[in-house]
Amino acid sequence: MAKSKENLTADTLAKRMLPVTKEECLRRGWDAPDFVYVVGEAYVDHPSFGHAIVSRVLEKAGYKVAMLCLPDWHTCEDFKRFGQPRLGFLVTAGVIDSMVNHYTAARRRRNQDAYAPGGKAGMRPDRALTVYCNRIHEAYPKVPVLIGGVEASLRRFSHYDYWDDKVRRSVLVDTAATLLMYGMGEKSILESAAWLENGMPQEQLRDMRGICYLQKTPPEGVDMLPSHADIAADKRAYAKAFLQEYNGQDPFRGRALCQKQDENRYLVQNPPVFPLTSEELDAVYALPYTRRYHPSYESMGGVPALSEVKFSISAVRGCFGACNFCALTFHQGRIVQSRSEESLLKEAQELTQYPDFKGYIHDVGGPTANFRAPACKKQMTKGCCEKRQCLFPTPCPNMEVSHKEFLQTLRKMRRIPGIKKVFIRSGLRFDYIMADKNRDEVLSELCKYHISGQLKVAPEHISDGVLSVMGKPCHQVYEGFGECYKRTNEKLGMKQYLVPYLMSSHPGSTMEDAVKLALYLKEHRVEPEQVQDFYPTPGTLSTCMYYTGLDPRTMKEVYVPRAQKEKDMQRALLQWKRPENHALIRQALRSCGREDLIGFSPKCLVPPAGDREKRFSSRPRKESPRNGLRKK
Repeated sequence: MAKSKENLTADTLAKRMLPVTKEECLRRGWDAPDFVYVVGEAYVDHPSFGHAIVSRVLEKAGYKVAMLCLPDWHTCEDFKRFGQPRLGFLVTAGVIDSMVNHYTAARRRRNQDAYAPGGKAGMRPDRALTVYCNRIHEAYPKVPVLIGGVEASLRRFSHYDYWDDKVRRSVLVDTAATLLMYGMGEKSILESAAWLENGMPQEQLRDMRGICYLQKTPPEGVDMLPSHADIAADKRAYAKAFLQEYNGQDPFRGRALCQKQDENRYLVQNPPVFPLTSEELDAVYALPYTRRYHPSYESMGGVPALSEVKFSISAVRGCFGACNFCALTFHQGRIVQSRSEESLLKEAQELTQYPDFKGYIHDVGGPTANFRAPACKKQMTKGCCEKRQCLFPTPCPNMEVSHKEFLQTLRKMRRIPGIKKVFIRSGLRFDYIMADKNRDEVLSELCKYHISGQLKVAPEHISDGVLSVMGKPCHQVYEGFGECYKRTNEKLGMKQYLVPYLMSSHPGSTMEDAVKLALYLKEHRVEPEQVQDFYPTPGTLSTCMYYTGLDPRTMKEVYVPRAQKEKDMQRALLQWKRPENHALIRQALRSCGREDLIGFSPKCLVPPAGDREKRFSSRPRKESPRNGLRKK
């Protein structure tokens, strides 16, 4: 394929994408689409966006799908754009929960939305799933509505909501949707579509994996969870319910779960969908994506979120790292699924044909780039261990550690004509690298070919007590990795830096822990540009700890920094050198009896108060979004 063939006009590009207007449907000869897909973000036909995958999977199966992206939700009129669909509406808030997309961890409103045209904020509502579904019910009261995506997945049970600071019911209740599809949706969307075609027989619901539904009585043979009323009234009941839900998210071990939502409705979650095989995953990524945003957005400035992923390759799904603050266990699961080398190389070759490709593949990865297979063979028949993590607190002796296939694919990819550099920018698990007996070879190849100036990894903290609550390896592992990384670059004659992602105010983190981290950063001359205050997003074990003050696995109490002032102080300590933080840091040091660190001696973190700091006191603080599904 010549590059000129990909230099498409706006009209040609629009024709290669799914219809966004009634007129485009009519030009295709459709009286009505089978599905209207309502999406809380701009239409981007790239496989990094869930709506692109689901719509192309349905198209491949012969369904007619019309895209209704970022509709005007103030009335129901925009939801009538295509008329009544033959089978129903599909609804997703997008790749990020709408509340996380709109608000910082300090509950401040964000002023940009990378998933909207021109990065404009406010084009989708808060709690987008619920608002969109209410408008659909208003427009077409009897038409089936199926919800999915991250917001549906992580809110499918009764859950603590950080923004309301209370326990909310399942989003399936709030939306009054027909079905909720959780997890990655390629299999469940086709099964649900067939169920609609067959007239929605009630008796088939029990056999459909990856879905939730409501009914008036609990089915036989399900595992009952504490009710919504019980967990809203009792935090211990909430913690027990969460652990039961968490352990039920394995496709091989998981059983159907049921939770009473109110007097007349029971939520039923069927077991998760089985992992996709490499062949199935290859087929998903071989669909005819244009890898572009809809041309109608061009005049608005495009869609900023595409720029980060346009020339990236999604290689894997799932993560057996299972950090407690990450929601991947509830969404993609702990079993790693990977595309074949042939599929990855084919996509890399296709990228070179785009006229705006400059020779750089920005990333080859996923949640964790260097996980290329399940942690051990038994996971594909018996599932993940219920009471044992693969990497925490130490690597499981049954874990099969190898970077051989990962490095082999990268070698072949960088030899493709037209490719200058293949970067790895999604998370690399440094503890997995350290568990590899060939770690020196792995690091040497990564440093020489796939890192440019700096490697970002996520130790998150240096206090072993905090790391244990996070489900992260002890600090000694990170120190060892840092030494290996430094030694490797010295051997290669390269000057490259290790950049740590750090988190403040996670459950278990006291002010003393935050001070300890600040002193470590000073000693090692690390000045983080970005740090993240812990964000209690739905669907994570850490959020359960934040709300209940209990570790649901042990039911032991966990210290939780909840007051915004304390959270601000812990965050400020991570950027101790910034003058605008000094007033807060002095308060933090006094609060834990560390006034000895206020002064001018080399051991001190901040000087005494002075006039030069007053000008910083009114400056607003910037925060960067890191989703509950963040990369590690």
